[in-house]
Amino acid sequence: MKEYPFIPYSKKTYSEAEMAVRSKDHFEYYNSRRTVREFSPKPITDKVIEHILLSASTAPSGAHKQLWTFCVITNANLKKQIREAAEKEEYDSYNGRMPADWLDDLAPLGTDWQKPFLEIAPALIIVFKRSYEFKGVIKKNNYYVSESVGIACGFLLEAVHYCGLVALTHTPSPMNFLCKLLNRPENEKPYLLIPIGYPLESTMVPDIKRKEIKDIAVFYK
Repeated sequence: MKEYPFIPYSKKTYSEAEMAVRSKDHFEYYNSRRTVREFSPKPITDKVIEHILLSASTAPSGAHKQLWTFCVITNANLKKQIREAAEKEEYDSYNGRMPADWLDDLAPLGTDWQKPFLEIAPALIIVFKRSYEFKGVIKKNNYYVSESVGIACGFLLEAVHYCGLVALTHTPSPMNFLCKLLNRPENEKPYLLIPIGYPLESTMVPDIKRKEIKDIAVFYK
């Protein structure tokens, strides 16, 4: 089996004092990120979206399979079809599929089955995961598929925030209608639907707080 050639690599490092400042700055920058459901219809250029996706594609993946496909939807008619199909699934979820405790957890956030942002946001990025590939007629499995694609989505959200845009992670369940609407191959399954764009000027978000370090980490020394 052919091996990858190895090349030199170096990484700029910083003093302990500089790292402390940079790590705090990075946290504060990230802590300003919010999930938004109210989008402006203002368009985003293709070049911006391309660079966001290229940033996402720098994520590590199992055996370097890069097992993701990013579908970008800006066509108004297709966005309308996606909204209609997603709202059908969401209506069923909010009216019978979701257990009571799930609905109770969602209630403070003010969400419901209606998803107008799927039409209003200038672009929808639908992330597909590929569990296997075909090399000719031979089926070859990919590895750590959900983990790899999840990391790529994290990179994508960071790139959206860095550009000054906002995003929403949306998971209508089930999402198989996306395979049919977008005519995706059988080895691809929808993982996440991410509307991106500018926030509406009057956008409001819940006044929620993130957990403190003592609630999310355990240090063993």
